[in-house]
Amino acid sequence: MIDAPSDPKVSSSPDSSNASGNDSKLSEAQLRQFGLRQPEAPGKHYVLDTNVLLHDPGCLNRFQENHLCIPADVLSELDRFKNEQTERGANARKIHRTLLSIFDSSESVTSGVSTDGGGTIRLVIYDPDLCEKSSAMLQQFHRIFPDRVRVDHRILACTLLLQENVDPPVVLVTKDLNMQLKARAVGITCEDYLNDKVEPQEAAKREMARLPLDQNELQRFASSGEIELDPERTKALHINQYVLLEAGEKQTIPARLSASGKLVRLMVPEVIRIPDGHNLRPLNLGQKCFIDALLNPEISLVTCYGQAGTGKTLVAMAAGLHGVFSRDFNGLTVSRPVVAMGDQLGFLPGSLEEKMRPWLQPIYDALELLMNSQSKQGPKRKRNKGESEAIKKPYDDLVNQGVIEVEALCYIRGRSIPNRFFILDEAQQLTPQEAKTVVTRMSRGSKLVMVGDPAQIDHPYVDSRSNGLVYTRQRMRGQDFAAHVTLSRGERSDLAEAGASLM
Repeated sequence: MIDAPSDPKVSSSPDSSNASGNDSKLSEAQLRQFGLRQPEAPGKHYVLDTNVLLHDPGCLNRFQENHLCIPADVLSELDRFKNEQTERGANARKIHRTLLSIFDSSESVTSGVSTDGGGTIRLVIYDPDLCEKSSAMLQQFHRIFPDRVRVDHRILACTLLLQENVDPPVVLVTKDLNMQLKARAVGITCEDYLNDKVEPQEAAKREMARLPLDQNELQRFASSGEIELDPERTKALHINQYVLLEAGEKQTIPARLSASGKLVRLMVPEVIRIPDGHNLRPLNLGQKCFIDALLNPEISLVTCYGQAGTGKTLVAMAAGLHGVFSRDFNGLTVSRPVVAMGDQLGFLPGSLEEKMRPWLQPIYDALELLMNSQSKQGPKRKRNKGESEAIKKPYDDLVNQGVIEVEALCYIRGRSIPNRFFILDEAQQLTPQEAKTVVTRMSRGSKLVMVGDPAQIDHPYVDSRSNGLVYTRQRMRGQDFAAHVTLSRGERSDLAEAGASLM
């Protein structure tokens, strides 16, 4: 860790000694020019990294009475993304427009502009040729991290410069884990962006809620299919939450809290029938609750957590095909992120369908399983390379007609999707802003099903508490059109279940 200055409290007045004790300290004019003057209003100083602005363009309004400091190098890094026709590019352009409107009436972008919450926002400039001469701490920092061109190092140095010239605390906010480690190594207080994170207990909650009833109440529910209890007893539940009613250890019945405040019986068919294909039967209580939400016409948003092998994707696709064949929807759209929704697909050869095929192969596997005829057939002869006739898949006709659509998620911006059953697989790989983009594409008559495992995330800037799946569930919880189910029991095989829980 970098050695702290001998005087732990560095005055922000221009005639006080700086942390290094060096005579070549920055002048008052330079302090103002670089955005290093202490604001009059009290509050913390938050330095925002580029990934925070790209993650949530609305973050500038979420720090209340505190002071936001944006290093000028962040603007240079944002400039790299502004021309992308992706969610990340759109966020970069939005941040540029927001900052321009904030500083439009200000004489100097480094002097600080007041925010609605009572704080300020300003740009901070780091010039290594001038600043290092006035700070032994910065000289030591660049001995540890000698690459002065790297933007991460310039942002860290800018944060150290602020620490020397304004009243504490100064906090760096970044979603880059390596940046957090570097910051702590040199004595910088560092935090993740927490605004869109759910509570840890919410992210880890797996078990279905239980509601005790007496024998008469449970019997009345079993005979009528619904029961209305004192609101005080159900106040901990939210609309469309699934709950296990119990009278004793062995007498239990699953139920759902309806928008009317009544607990109602699950409406689950014995099997989901796929014409000329495999019928699907729910294998456990979680799948029954999931099917109840999927087939309920009053629920237009279903979120589902489940580890590998719990059947979340297969059950959702079976319900989608059932809805299409029942003419409840005009078609079935299935998509999944290519790790991050903003990534381009140009690095793969071929058409869009050929590019997406490796990422969407699990979807095609599920379609083939569900739509294959149940009649047993012997092995088919392998075709020679010279034979031109391709083997026809059972879903090809529906794909060609547009009834089944395998969508590249990175091209969903600007679309309006009516009367479709839309399945978003691996939704835990989305950022909250990307999830919002998908949700706002749904038109009247459409149903959105978001499934994924919050414990399996490859995206560099989201985690189990801040990804688009848990964010959507958290923000939509309690709405009468939204339901959530957690699948905890694996059905793929004993091996897959043991691997998911033990490895």
